[in-house]
Amino acid sequence: MSEHPQGGEPISVNGTPVPPEAIAAEAQNHPSDNPETAWAAAAEALAVKALLLGEAERLEIEVAELKDDKGRELAPEDARIEALLEQEVQTPKADEETCLRFYEQHKSRFTSPDLAEASHILFAARQDDETAYSKAVADAQGIIAELKDNPEHFADLAKLHSACPSADQGGNLGQLGPGQTVDEFDTFLFNLEEGQLCPVPVKTRYGAHVLKVGRKMAGETLPFEAVRARIADYLEEASWRRAVAQYIGILAGRAELQGLDLQGNASPLVQ
Repeated sequence: MSEHPQGGEPISVNGTPVPPEAIAAEAQNHPSDNPETAWAAAAEALAVKALLLGEAERLEIEVAELKDDKGRELAPEDARIEALLEQEVQTPKADEETCLRFYEQHKSRFTSPDLAEASHILFAARQDDETAYSKAVADAQGIIAELKDNPEHFADLAKLHSACPSADQGGNLGQLGPGQTVDEFDTFLFNLEEGQLCPVPVKTRYGAHVLKVGRKMAGETLPFEAVRARIADYLEEASWRRAVAQYIGILAGRAELQGLDLQGNASPLVQ
């Protein structure tokens, strides 16, 4: 019987062993920092495959074409499994009401992010260099004080002082969305008013920034009609995956398994 290289219990499905060398080869398809986790995932995948192929044999499933529904070539065993699932697993189509309900409950998924134009002047310094960082903050404070009286000088001061390549564009960073900059910068950028100069230096790991917010654009929600097909595909795919996992659970409950427990686990074939 198939035995784990670390001395674990041998693995078999309905009396047929799952060879360790096959598990080792399959483990390459289940990358993990933990070799034990990769081994377990590979063993489960091969056991599920053996279950499905055994059921296809019992039901005398035959395959005429070795291609999936997208025209991609399939190995004979994979084609037979796909034919089995197509015959035995039926799921409903997502109707209009279901899709609309999902849309209303998850509108944030279909909303473009807020955008804000930003310009900055960077005084670069490492945070672990206390003297240099303190000087960078002080320099940024001095520029902020100057800009309060002469806001039209921002681009010139950026070209003169900024350690960022954006200095060549007068400090202009263009349009930014949430997550495109570091958290500290994001926090100020999306909480300041349009056209506002940040009253304090923005401190990040890069140094101290003088930040000015330009035009702000609120995110827009796509209409239901534009995402109806995408929602239907998502819901039908999720329904199919759940149904396949349940079907595998039923097969596992009927099978004689040694060395692993497939019942209650999501199938590695449908994740």
